[in-house]
Amino acid sequence: MGYLLPADYVAYGLSADTADAWVTTASAMIEAYCRRPSLMSTSYTERMRVPIKAQTVRLSYGPLVRVDAVRAEYARPTYGEDFFGDFAYQTGFAAAFALPGQWVDVDPTTLFVSVPTGEFRFAWNVMGMRYSAAEVTYTAGFTTVPNAVQVACAQIVRNAQTTPGMNVKSSKMDTLQTQYFSDSLIDSQVQALLRPYVAERLG
Repeated sequence: MGYLLPADYVAYGLSADTADAWVTTASAMIEAYCRRPSLMSTSYTERMRVPIKAQTVRLSYGPLVRVDAVRAEYARPTYGEDFFGDFAYQTGFAAAFALPGQWVDVDPTTLFVSVPTGEFRFAWNVMGMRYSAAEVTYTAGFTTVPNAVQVACAQIVRNAQTTPGMNVKSSKMDTLQTQYFSDSLIDSQVQALLRPYVAERLG
């Protein structure tokens, strides 16, 4: 999708007759730079490790809207940590029923979710068992395009329109190969504008 509407072109320093293709291309570059399919509200599914003691997970994409579904793997006991000490009874009980290593559905309403930080923590369960991995389906993104993203989109278009020839690094007509200076379009100013929207843990 384009992060600027034709009615916004003039307000963000573009000419009214700017071709929509410029904005579409700039928007695609923004998504690639931010390493996400869209900055708008989208459903994601991630599988990640869960720190045994903290039992807290930080999601890659934001802003977090809601956690929709969670599957988690019961942690396998580690020698010296779970076989002895505070969790010896729980570990022994769970091992008797072959729970460690099993994947179970977790009710999202039992999680302690922090929307501002994009994190959630598992609640303490009845058996005291902890989780070592989780598969999370959640919704994250914006309902309206942030102003900073619109400014970045317009700046990319201006960068391309101002000196379009600078994008071509080299060209070979016999092999139809062309290389581009992508960094010339997503300059330091654009990078600063987009920094809050880059995926947290991917890549």
